[in-house]
Amino acid sequence: MELAFFADPLGEFKLEKDSTFAMMAEAAKRGHRIVAFGQGDFALDRDEVTVRASHIELTGKEDASWFRVLETRNRRLESFDAVIVRKDPPFDVEYVNSTYFLELAEKKGAKVFNRPEAIRSHNEKLTIAQFPEFIVPTLVTSDENRLRAFHREHHDVILKPLNAMGGTGVFRVRVDGINLGAIIETLTENGHKTVMMQKYIPEIARGDKRVLLINGQLVPFALARIPQNGEIRGNLAAGGLGRAQPLSKRDRQIAETLAPVLAERGLFLVGLDIIGDWLTEVNVTSPTCFREITSQTGFDVARMFVDELEKTV
Repeated sequence: MELAFFADPLGEFKLEKDSTFAMMAEAAKRGHRIVAFGQGDFALDRDEVTVRASHIELTGKEDASWFRVLETRNRRLESFDAVIVRKDPPFDVEYVNSTYFLELAEKKGAKVFNRPEAIRSHNEKLTIAQFPEFIVPTLVTSDENRLRAFHREHHDVILKPLNAMGGTGVFRVRVDGINLGAIIETLTENGHKTVMMQKYIPEIARGDKRVLLINGQLVPFALARIPQNGEIRGNLAAGGLGRAQPLSKRDRQIAETLAPVLAERGLFLVGLDIIGDWLTEVNVTSPTCFREITSQTGFDVARMFVDELEKTV
């Protein structure tokens, strides 16, 4: 097969923890042809979507020379066997535009994973509201008065923007309310942007668990990302320590409930974030943690991903 990866610049990959690299390496090992392109490579001419795509060869090294470009040319997206969306957030206007390009290509026959319409329809923060039995008290608004009232009711809360990643812009406000006004002003841009506020979950001290779903199937291990050095964020990008562990009974309950629903909607790869017994995010753009789970448990997540992709394509 020829697999096209829509991703961030290859030279910026952190190979020791990059799930896209793990996917590419597994696919290349099986003899599949690897192509990569980025957000600036799309073009629409009348009704035809093309990308400036680079055919790459993996060198087997895990340093800056991990790939070499063999050829770069304009290609129609439907000419690939599969297009794999691995572009990191922020989910901004340009990201939305990319999903429109991908959706137009789908109508011409391109097979896109995850489906672009499904990515647009599943905000990584807001989607938890579709599964209210698994979430803590949550408010989403840009209204300062409502945010303050929620804090007065729940005393200890987390605030976060809707379209960032890696723990960017996440704040905890305790019962004393110190800096609440400044945080609200900053995150909402004085009432012009919507934010999420949730009741604080103390179990974050034991990790923010990433549970992976691939084609409706559960990866049997989660990566608990444990906050370090006084941080409230477990995200690896924020310095969290990743510890792989078997899924708990509650993890399985949440994952087994969501897996068939999300797969049916065209979400081939999903990363659920679970703190304690509670679902906090549904990641659909570029879920990670393949390499950490594989290195700590021996369960090859990339192999499972490519297995399922081959079955589907």
